[in-house]
Amino acid sequence: MNWERGQLAALAAVVEHQTFDAAARALSITPSAVSQRIRALEAQLGQVAVTRSRPCRPTAAGAELVRLAREFDLLEAEAERRLGAGNGRVDLAVVVNADSLATWFREVLGAVADWTEVTLRLYIDDQEFSSARLRSAEALAAVTSDPNPIQGCSVHPLGVMRYLPIATPGLVEQYRGEPARHSDHPAVDWGAMPMIRFDAKDQLQDDLLAVVSPEARPPVHWVPSSADCAVAVGLGLGWAMLPEAQLGTSLDDGTMVRLAGSRHADVRLFWQRWRVGSESLDHLTDLVVRAARRDLRPG
Repeated sequence: MNWERGQLAALAAVVEHQTFDAAARALSITPSAVSQRIRALEAQLGQVAVTRSRPCRPTAAGAELVRLAREFDLLEAEAERRLGAGNGRVDLAVVVNADSLATWFREVLGAVADWTEVTLRLYIDDQEFSSARLRSAEALAAVTSDPNPIQGCSVHPLGVMRYLPIATPGLVEQYRGEPARHSDHPAVDWGAMPMIRFDAKDQLQDDLLAVVSPEARPPVHWVPSSADCAVAVGLGLGWAMLPEAQLGTSLDDGTMVRLAGSRHADVRLFWQRWRVGSESLDHLTDLVVRAARRDLRPG
């Protein structure tokens, strides 16, 4: 089929901006024109490409066309850069989990800061859910916990992010429980001591409680920022499962205390990216893999 670029651009804009009106503003055309382009595209396709809901979502067939549209844009921008035409920058949409962004992925941001031919569009999502943005073609690469390649993607192992149950000594003293036998770690009243959760997708604390105190139903504070979760733990607001990389010397100097003996949670991370011949995406993949393998545990 010969796909019309304007129609593909309209579909990609609707998926990215989630409504026909927002897509129209982004494309500097009317909502009616967006609707006409989508209808013409669907007539050629022979099926619906995007759901008319809030937010608009691509169908399976529509996601393939969004991917095609973004591959066109990516390769066209790279060709223009090589020819010295256009604005000289390639837009790379990437999904990163918040804990990675707050730790090892910052090295990637530092490298891209000196990379004048690229702009990054970062989406924040839990590593267990980030692959959905690849399937819908919202992003062309993602840090994910899914080792199984999404259709049209390749997978690169990154390493293991280890999480430890952490609290301040003051919080532990306030909620001290019965001492545990044969343990150098403090016993606490898990049902009374407040817990900190990042968002509804964050199940690491619940997974630990299911093992150490299945009946516990502690009060929960919600702090929707990885860096601020660590700060909140340090201020004594509650306990949480924190990445090792955020702890620094706090366990050695006693400003933080590890709970639940030797228990921890290991999350294996992978980089999934579109299989497309893009110099920019190849370069970004090299940066991500090197940074992760320096800072994460092997696994």
